[in-house]
This record gives sequence, structure tokens and C-alpha cells, in this order.
Amino acid sequence: MYLLINPSENPMEAAFTGDAVSDGGGGSEMSKSLAVITCTALAIFYVAILYSPTLILRLQPPDSFQSYMIRRFICAAISSVFSLIACSLILPIQWGKSHLFSVYGIRLDHMWQAVVFPLTLTSLMYAGTLILKLLLLLDSGQEDRENGRSLSLDSIKNVVYEFIESTFSLASDISAWRNYLVAPLTEELVFRACMIPLLLCGGFSTYTVVFLCPIFFSLAHLNHLLEYAQRSGSWPKAFAVVGFQLGYTVIFGSYASFLFVRTGHLTAPLVAHIFCNYMGIPIIISRRTGTRRNCQGAPKLGRNSKIARFTSGMVTVASVAGLLGFLWLLFPLTTPHLYNAITDNCMCWHRYCSWS
Repeated sequence: MYLLINPSENPMEAAFTGDAVSDGGGGSEMSKSLAVITCTALAIFYVAILYSPTLILRLQPPDSFQSYMIRRFICAAISSVFSLIACSLILPIQWGKSHLFSVYGIRLDHMWQAVVFPLTLTSLMYAGTLILKLLLLLDSGQEDRENGRSLSLDSIKNVVYEFIESTFSLASDISAWRNYLVAPLTEELVFRACMIPLLLCGGFSTYTVVFLCPIFFSLAHLNHLLEYAQRSGSWPKAFAVVGFQLGYTVIFGSYASFLFVRTGHLTAPLVAHIFCNYMGIPIIISRRTGTRRNCQGAPKLGRNSKIARFTSGMVTVASVAGLLGFLWLLFPLTTPHLYNAITDNCMCWHRYCSWS
């Protein structure tokens, strides 16, 4: 989820003045209004096409949840392909000089950097969650020892077997395909790979794009409002849930946009998106309770556990330390030189050349 510069212009000045940039060859320029209108249209189309089978094509409602999701997968794929084609026609691309896929950050070079560094950076925001999971594992081991069960080869085999079984179960889960593949991939293609080049070539400054693009991303989630209202039977509750979701998507969308602009690599925000979908909302504080479960569905540490006495403080400290580490490494781990062999003479849809 994009600097064609006139040789007589200063690249850094052209990147941050907010003026529309040319294609360096006397070609067409994009206006800000065209960029915004196109992004708005893409966001509306991404949502509208999901409802087109029943509302426009008048197809029969799917007879199962799996059929329903597969139908939505096809619609999302069509929307993504349409968005890529539309942007390739609107952007000032010189077809003989620019590789089309690189415009959208779809690349195979520097792949391990685009996976490892953003994943490491993103995991720092989940330091509290990861520490809590570790403490739960230690607490489980303590309970086994108290019950006379010690670590053995059989117990290790059981853990490995359960992991393999859960992996296969996840692979056959249609909801998992939606959360960890289709939704992240199509959303990053439309809301990052397509919209960010449009806004950058439209003349918006770098930071404006980073914070503007997520607005389109969050508004595309407004379609859930009616669904939540029908499910809960309460409009205030639906507004509260969707409002929280919009706030979260704006925050994540800004981070994903930052990754895309800084790296010029679509894989960077994609792996961050998948990881965040898997981990859910970061845990900041873990209260000591009995047998209740936390917001991630995992059992919390027991009140009488020795480890539980330190859980809340350790999770909070880990969360704060992770946040500080994230802020400290945000720019170093996204340095454009790590992801690109050439960081000068960029086109208008790539801004990392002037953001080193």
C-alpha cells in the first residue's frame, strides 16, 4: 500500500514543495484534484464491487460462508487488477523507459531486506504481546512441574504435532485466507501501490501522502457499519466499534504508507500488514485474573501463579521498551539504500530518492 524531475530543478526542492512534478521529458503533469478524485474512486470501487454480485448482477446469495468468501475474493482481485490498469493509464509513465511493475513496488530484488527489516520493526510494537505469550508458556511449564509432569520427549512431540495440526487447520480456513493473504494483498495493491504514486505524482509532499493515503484506506472500512449495526442491533455500539476500527486503520495505514514510500518495495508494507492481522491489537497492560481470557483469546495467568505477580509490570515495560525501540529504529531500518541499488534520479512515483 511513486520523482520525475526536470534536470534544471533541485530534486530535494521538487520533492517537498508540493508542486506537481513533470515526467522529465516535457510530458503531461498530474493535478492534485485528479489524484484525489482517482483515489476516492478507487476506494469506492474497491468496496462497491464486493456487493455487485447480488445488488448489480442479481446473483443468488451464496449457499455457504466459503462460497461467500470466494465470491468476495474474486471481486477484490478484479478491483485490484482494474486499479493497477487505471493507474498505469493515468500516471505519467513513459512506457519505453519505466518498468511497469516497479511503479507499484512489485519487485523481486532486495526481497529478504523487504521482509526481515519491516517485520523486525513491526514486531517491536508487539513486544508486550510477545512477552505475555512467553510468560504464559513459562506458567504452563510451572503448572506441569507442580503436577508432577516434567519436560519429556513425548511432550515436545505433542507440541510439534499440535503446531503442525494448527498450521494445516489454518491453511484450510477460508477466514485465514482472507485475513492473511487476500485482504492484505489486495488492500496493499490498491491503497498503497496505486494511490501513493497518484498522490506523489499529483504534487503532494511526502508527509502529506503518508497521512492522507490512510484516510482513503479507513473510509473503505465504513461498509462494516451497517453489518455491525445489524449484528448487534445497536447503532451506538456499531459506531463505537467502527470508530475504533477507523482510528486503528489510520494509524496502521500511515505506517504502511511510510514503509512503501521509504522503501519503494510493496513487500515491506505487505508483510507488516499480514503480521498485524495475525497478532491483532497490541497488548499494553495485562491484569492478573483467574481463568478469564485476554482480548486475543489466550488464557491469562492465574492469580496465584508466581509469574503472574510480575506479569502486568513486565508486559507494560516490554511495551514501552518496544515502542521506544520502534521509534529509534524507524528510520535506520527503512533507509532507502537498504532496499534499492539506485537512490537518485527517481521518477515522480518514487520519493525515496529525496528521503534518505
